Amino acid sequence: MELRQRLLLSAALWLAATVSAAADFDNLGKLAAQGARVSAAVWDLDADAPLTQLQPAQRLIPASLSKIVTAAAALETWAPDKTFPTEILASGAPRNGVLRGDLILRGSGDATLDETTLWALAAQLRSMGLTRVEGRLIVERAPFGELVCDTIDRCNALRRSARAYNAAPSALGVNYGSWCVAFRGTTAGQPAWVGGCATGDLPIPLEGRVMTVAGSGAPRVDRSTDEHGDRLSVGGTIAAGEIRQIHRAMSDPAAGAGLILRSILQQTGVNFTGAVETTLSAPGNPQVLAHVDGLLLQEQIGRMMRWSNNYIADVLTMGVALERNKTAPASLAEASQVLSKLVINARLPSPSAGAAVTNDLPVLDSGSGLTTTNQLSALDFIGVLRREYQDTRRFPAFLGSFVVPRDASFDYLQRGNGDWLDRVALKTGSLTEPVSVNGIAGFLRKKSGGWMAFAIIVNGSDKLRQIGHERALSAARADLEGLLKKY
Repeated sequence: MELRQRLLLSAALWLAATVSAAADFDNLGKLAAQGARVSAAVWDLDADAPLTQLQPAQRLIPASLSKIVTAAAALETWAPDKTFPTEILASGAPRNGVLRGDLILRGSGDATLDETTLWALAAQLRSMGLTRVEGRLIVERAPFGELVCDTIDRCNALRRSARAYNAAPSALGVNYGSWCVAFRGTTAGQPAWVGGCATGDLPIPLEGRVMTVAGSGAPRVDRSTDEHGDRLSVGGTIAAGEIRQIHRAMSDPAAGAGLILRSILQQTGVNFTGAVETTLSAPGNPQVLAHVDGLLLQEQIGRMMRWSNNYIADVLTMGVALERNKTAPASLAEASQVLSKLVINARLPSPSAGAAVTNDLPVLDSGSGLTTTNQLSALDFIGVLRREYQDTRRFPAFLGSFVVPRDASFDYLQRGNGDWLDRVALKTGSLTEPVSVNGIAGFLRKKSGGWMAFAIIVNGSDKLRQIGHERALSAARADLEGLLKKY
């Protein structure tokens, strides 16, 4: 009897949501009338029923909202305190400070590996008395293996990059697969100091110079690649006394990590006779000489969601696929099938949402959302948010990865009334090609202390290709403020 009443209530609430959608999503409805493609829904998680919706089953490009699915998949695969170790190995122990053989750098998919970790590994080797390696520094690409570029941005970045976001995912990559370049303004009229953020001199060629000026400045960094490897070109200006760091995507994160580690080892007094090379997996059964655990999974997910870090998202996607399938995926698109399965398994139950669910399947070709082939609807996201809310074991870590507008690092999220600033926890997503993409999704806190889930995706169309970020967000924010006033 109780189940029947619940189903009847859900059906009634769905009908009520359909009737009230135009009013609740008034501003988004106006955008849709002007040519925008909109998919929006709000779900009462306490009653487990819809509150309001606007084309909720229409699948659109979600951009970085895809990271919500990645966060859910990672937390369903590992505990929040999971770590991903990085190790240095060799076929034998050094004798009298000399290692006669190769050093091997082995990762396990630490998406937040940084130079601090490499310094810690180097310190462990020096504590053993190592001063000389008569061999190579070999970097393993396992456990992910060789990966092809998966987006136009990443394919172009194999030859040249003036960005940080387009580094390819790798089982072992430092600084999110990027070169970290530090600038320090000296005296006005003099060249600024330029070097690695934690390595002093950079281990790749550096061309050009940055001049120090009395006023404000803007340094410039470009990375290019030829048959000899990566090189950096700098220019522009920086204010006297200012310190700034800029990241540029590496063409090969595994090789770049090896070059940085060798530079660090040399600075600690360990000299090499061989070069840096990469391989799928080093042969034999080498022994571990140094070991460092990475950041907790919960911290990695928090960084991914707060800063919308594409590298973390796609490395986690590769790791989740490897953990679940026990074989290395051949591509990011193949790995992302585990995310599509999660969305399918999280579909909302009938009869409350059955009438609105289409027969086609969600598409996820990356966990970052860089791939414009990703196609998800508001209901797809509601299903995932609902699934994680109902998982009492993982929900606190999942919720903690979303950003509360009042605490956001971006000014555009800090505009709105008190309800928006304090009762919303969200993830944003945006792209400009092939049409504009703007979206927000997450959780709303009720006045009573309960929870609602929401998802709003706004895409441009042939009729209205570009919809400004502020225009789309203002409409979504105004409609959600209206709902928060009611609930």
